[in-house]
Amino acid sequence: MKVFSALALLAMGGPLTSWASSSGCLCTYGQSCWPSASTFSRLQSQVSQPLVYPLPSASACYPLSDPTGNCTAVHANWYDGNWRSSMPGAMEAPNFETFMFRNGTIDACYLNTTITGTCEQGSVPVIGVDARSVEDIQAAVTFAVQQNLKLVIKNTGHDYLGRSAARGSFMVWTHNMKNIAYSSTFVPQGAPADETHEAVTLGAGVQWHEAYAALNNYGRLMVGGSSVGGSVGSSGGWLAGGGHSALSPTHGLGVDNAIEISVVLSTGDFLTTNNYQNSDLFWALRGGGGSTYGIVTSVTYRTYPSVPCQLYVYQANITNSSVFPELIGGLLRYQTQFTDDGWGGSGAISDQQMYFFYFGPNMTNETAAATTQGWHNFTASLAPFGVVSTEQIHYAASWYELYQDVYGSGVQNGGNVMFTSRLLSRDTVANKYAEVAEVLINCGGRFDTIAGGKVSQFDADSAGLNPAWRNAVVQTMCGITWKDGTSTTEIQGEISQLQGWIKAMYDLTPNDGAYFNEASLFEIDWQETFFGSHYSTLKAIKDKYDPNRLFVVAEGVGSEDWNKNLTCRY
Repeated sequence: MKVFSALALLAMGGPLTSWASSSGCLCTYGQSCWPSASTFSRLQSQVSQPLVYPLPSASACYPLSDPTGNCTAVHANWYDGNWRSSMPGAMEAPNFETFMFRNGTIDACYLNTTITGTCEQGSVPVIGVDARSVEDIQAAVTFAVQQNLKLVIKNTGHDYLGRSAARGSFMVWTHNMKNIAYSSTFVPQGAPADETHEAVTLGAGVQWHEAYAALNNYGRLMVGGSSVGGSVGSSGGWLAGGGHSALSPTHGLGVDNAIEISVVLSTGDFLTTNNYQNSDLFWALRGGGGSTYGIVTSVTYRTYPSVPCQLYVYQANITNSSVFPELIGGLLRYQTQFTDDGWGGSGAISDQQMYFFYFGPNMTNETAAATTQGWHNFTASLAPFGVVSTEQIHYAASWYELYQDVYGSGVQNGGNVMFTSRLLSRDTVANKYAEVAEVLINCGGRFDTIAGGKVSQFDADSAGLNPAWRNAVVQTMCGITWKDGTSTTEIQGEISQLQGWIKAMYDLTPNDGAYFNEASLFEIDWQETFFGSHYSTLKAIKDKYDPNRLFVVAEGVGSEDWNKNLTCRY
């Protein structure tokens, strides 16, 4: 791999050092420094696929007089995460395809063509490499460093901080790196020959629905993400942020199950990282944030035998609003028991209603009933005061069967959204449950029971992950949405509401932290909130492995050295 890098450097005309090191600014489209067509042609000769020219999701519907594509298909698939991830320019949340100027003007390409009548590029990168191999990524990285380009790495575009897009940027698109390889005797590089794992190696572009289906053929399961349609990527930002799962209370987080990670650095070098080689980088890649240290090409994960699974579904309708805080407060208190018993899943709170669905892998019917009896008794005690509950426990022969039932069909992406999240510690749910419940009711919050249990049993310093995860039992979220065409003033009003919830939760839980992948650009003290006491070590590792300062994302490690647009260093 290093031979390729050296030859590429000669072709590009110099050593692999970034102009940003001397000028402090990266080059974006429209500036005089932007590479010429002939320069991009030289890059084209070094990669396996035609260069891609990303476009916004709704671009096929424009121009109005003669649309360039099938606008009917765009409308039909708008909320389908797998459709969105199949296009280099589409983000799962289309607000991150837009760009807001300082004067309040929004550069966008709306699905509703009557709003502006034109399709603008917004924050969608203008050109990129459709990577299918390590060599493709090395060529792209070499080019980006030599030309000093603002770089974006995108797999599926599932990102709530806009890190898969940047105005005028150059993209490396890893979505089509779809290799899947299962081994019952996997040995990490550099490990003793007798250290074997039943493991699966997933290319950077493999999505969870693909990984689960492939692994099910071997009678195995793994810790992974959950979303309707399974469109989240398995080896990119999900793992880099920590990687929570409904199976985490039983088997730990994604970072606890990664055995080996391969990565291309800004120097063009290709490294394999694990506990035996490049172990500091392996540590950072597991929870230290995505698109920060290099471009991950594959991840090898531990797998587990397929087992039967229970699904506990609960719903409450409230006929007396005064009892709602007591119900939600009680739910928070019970999270520690749920997760320590192995239940994991998600739920939501809306106007006078609450529901959740929790998976219980390898539980007998008797265990499922016994571990939910306390919650049943508590909610039954609230029935005279206006809580109308329904609950069911479903048994399936495998977790994958239930996964397909819950997540296998439907849509959930394509809306303009911003989130804030908070990891609630055992202490918080025991002592601050009433105050937190009020905030969650006010914001119509979501909650994910994806910590506690096994997650709490790992050493807080075993990975670059925020140590707050090891004390957490549940993640809570508040979010905002708005329609296309909403004015800048109205959007800022929504953001102000979001910031109010952020402050309220931070004031209640200052030591609890937040999940890097499901948060906002407005978190308080983001270094501590996302990375905790690990931040300074992560920064040192970042400086060691990214000497060219190529990889920078919003609120990622080292981003404090850059301006708001992440194009010029201070």
